[in-house]
Amino acid sequence: MSKAFAKSLSQLNKALIRRLNALVIRAQPPPARPDGRVVPTLDALPAERGGVAVCKVEGGLLRSSSAFPYFMLVALEAGGLLRGLLLLLLYPALRLLGHGRAIKAMAVVSFLGLEKDAFRAGRAALPRLLLEDVSAEVFDAAVASRRRVVCVSAMPRAMVEPFLREYLGVDAVVAPEMREFRGRYLGVMQDESEVLRGLDVEKVIAVAASRAEKGGDGDDVVGVGGLGSSFVHLFQNHCKEVYVPTESARRRWHALPRRRYPKPLIFHDGRIAFRPTPAATLAMFMWLPLGAALAVARIASFLILPFSLSVPLLAALGMHNRVIANSSTNLFACNHRSLLDPLYVAAAAGRADLAAATYSISRLSEILSPIPTFRLTRDRAADRAAMEAKLSGGGGGGGLVVCPEGTTCREPFLLRFSPLFAELGRDVTPVALHSAVGMFHGTTAGGWKALDPLFLLMNPVPAYIVQFLDTIECGGGGGGPEAARAVANEVQRRIAEALGYTCTGLTRRDKYLMLAGNEGLVDVDHGAKKKTASTTY
Repeated sequence: MSKAFAKSLSQLNKALIRRLNALVIRAQPPPARPDGRVVPTLDALPAERGGVAVCKVEGGLLRSSSAFPYFMLVALEAGGLLRGLLLLLLYPALRLLGHGRAIKAMAVVSFLGLEKDAFRAGRAALPRLLLEDVSAEVFDAAVASRRRVVCVSAMPRAMVEPFLREYLGVDAVVAPEMREFRGRYLGVMQDESEVLRGLDVEKVIAVAASRAEKGGDGDDVVGVGGLGSSFVHLFQNHCKEVYVPTESARRRWHALPRRRYPKPLIFHDGRIAFRPTPAATLAMFMWLPLGAALAVARIASFLILPFSLSVPLLAALGMHNRVIANSSTNLFACNHRSLLDPLYVAAAAGRADLAAATYSISRLSEILSPIPTFRLTRDRAADRAAMEAKLSGGGGGGGLVVCPEGTTCREPFLLRFSPLFAELGRDVTPVALHSAVGMFHGTTAGGWKALDPLFLLMNPVPAYIVQFLDTIECGGGGGGPEAARAVANEVQRRIAEALGYTCTGLTRRDKYLMLAGNEGLVDVDHGAKKKTASTTY
């Protein structure tokens, strides 16, 4: 009886799945123009360089067959956890909708009520996720090999345009705008006809084709289709040949390697460190209560126990650390990965007397820090005197850890090193730091910095590598500013060489202008006056 019941239940389940699949509106290949054709493979597109490519973003340029992770990232980063939870709960219903209707529904949940001027997820958080999903095959066939590229998307322009224009260098973006009222998004996108009328897209494609023809690279207009039927007549009316990838073809595509990005991804923001698919997002929400308790336990270990006890206990709590070599100098200069960098250096060196010179730190983090901290200001003379006092023991400590970049960088790049630490005339030990997280980033440019340590320690298995490099002699500080700059550059070069990173001349100001729309200025208390200070020299 039980076997018969189980068999009938299995048959019922299969029938239900078939019924649900039949309800899903699947994308159909856009028909070719009357004098054109639909080609079976990317290789069948004209191989000569030049001409114009019209490329669909979802399911064409991007390998993924779902836009859910991109809207979930917007919901979490711009709207918060509750908005993200609502979108996750709606996912089963979204599966029953077609591609176009699902995108409209997700746009309502993700954008409704957000302030337009404050929306920076499209520029700060989404490019990393989108770049990781770019198909190398489509990029080679339809982007890198064409003189002009027009990208078409059913997702809101605010989500895709910064990524397409700034990182891939496309010439035109056809995507709907989000409607707004009094500076806030209404969650409703423009109709397709409004988009075409406002952009005069047909004229854009015609002009791009004429420019390509004048450039001597051919005037063919080819297309790469994708999911959904939005803007399908652009392919019908303008493309001589169209390739429409199938689901099996997308599975065979490869991600575009980082070294081949037209523009390197150096800065990005946001707390989410993983691709927020439905399953991964569900796992995150299930982990949050345990992660918060684990973070509190880790913080308590840092605060209460000495390094000799806290380090092995934290390892048992899932924090993986690796120390390479050691040093006996009093001045350490490291690259900046998170707010906990000085603490990791102090723990690796086994020295609780090290103090951290910080450019910006929240009051809460300052209070909870198990090692002494003090703030640097724009006043070079005052900062130099404060650092010298710490090194001399007059400030309550005999050693100092500095992060000359002045701000964190998540990617394998080093920002410009401030030479202030080299002007002290002390021997300096470069410290190469590498960190890895799987769920949350412990840094932010536009969020609440007081939560940085909490998010970092909420990761299931955060990892740090601390490598002490050979000491560099600063020559007593008598060489002047040029000699200090040379020492700072040498420290930067050695750390980059040890980590396999790339040196840049970018600063904190460059990062904050891109991610937060400001120059990265912070308010600090200096004596009896309150002043605004920049963190780069």
